[in-house]
This record gives sequence, C-alpha cells and structure tokens, in this order.
Amino acid sequence: TYSPRPIQMQPQAGIEGQWTDPNGIISSFSNGRFETRTTDTNSLLAEGTYTQGSPQVVEIQLTSLLRQTQSRVNCALASQSQLNCTSSTGAQFTLVRRV
Repeated sequence: TYSPRPIQMQPQAGIEGQWTDPNGIISSFSNGRFETRTTDTNSLLAEGTYTQGSPQVVEIQLTSLLRQTQSRVNCALASQSQLNCTSSTGAQFTLVRRV
C-alpha cells in the first residue's frame, strides 16, 4: 500500500517565493516566471522569466512595463534570505526574502 510521507515545513531553498527590495517593491519567483509589483497598489512593474545556472545563481530576463525596456539581471544567493543582484546596466541591488 502507498502511504504518503508527512510534509515537513522547511525553510524555502533556492529563490522560489517573494522577495522585497529597499523601496518595498515585491519580486516573486515561481516556476520560471518573474514579476515585480508595488506593495501599495499591487501594480505590475516588470515581468519576465528566470533560469538558475546553479542553486546559488539566477539569471532574470525582464521587461519593464513602465519604460518598455528589456534587461537582464544576474543574482547570487548570498544566504537563504538575501539575493545580491546586478543588472546589465551595472546597477546593484539587494533583495530580502519576505517572511
């Protein structure tokens, strides 16, 4: 007979889930899809896709809906709760996992 194993709640590994930046913008990673939204109105600011080169490195291809521009962002998982990112234009920013 098949008996399912109990699901244990563990800290999320990798980058799946929601992250915030210092401006309060929420970035979400889910099944290869990336989105950023405002916290106040939940307006979509940018969307795109992401791929993980390794458990610690992710590359995001995104389109800004405000500027109608496409860009690439590389992020490194510094810890379970911090992503250090650099855009193709050289801008650096940090995302912190939402609890």
